[in-house]
Amino acid sequence: MNQIVKTEEEWQKELTSEQYKVLRGCATERPFTGMYWDAKAQGMYRCAGCGSELFASDAKFDAGCGWPSFDDALPSAIKRLPDADGARVEIVCARCGGHLGHAFEGEKMTPKDTRYCVNSAALKFMPRL
Repeated sequence: MNQIVKTEEEWQKELTSEQYKVLRGCATERPFTGMYWDAKAQGMYRCAGCGSELFASDAKFDAGCGWPSFDDALPSAIKRLPDADGARVEIVCARCGGHLGHAFEGEKMTPKDTRYCVNSAALKFMPRL
């Protein structure tokens, strides 16, 4: 996978202010406010920064947390990193390094026992045709 490297100035020009805050500044949108937290359409969720495919809609589930939640990511699509707070696991796009959200395990919400909690601003949905 080709890595995407841009200057912060280039990212600022290409992203909306909300996307920039989340993807490049590791911000978190308020729960129940993002456009995808309750979306149910079939398709593919891509990185809003670089367009890489991240999550299939089949992996999306309602965790009741107010953010889009997925129990599986596409192979090699995301990277897990220690979060700056030292308590959580940050997830980023493997291609551009954009902050997506956090990974949680052990909650027993799905058989896969994983919840990728993702900011809507970090995603772009492509419906299945």
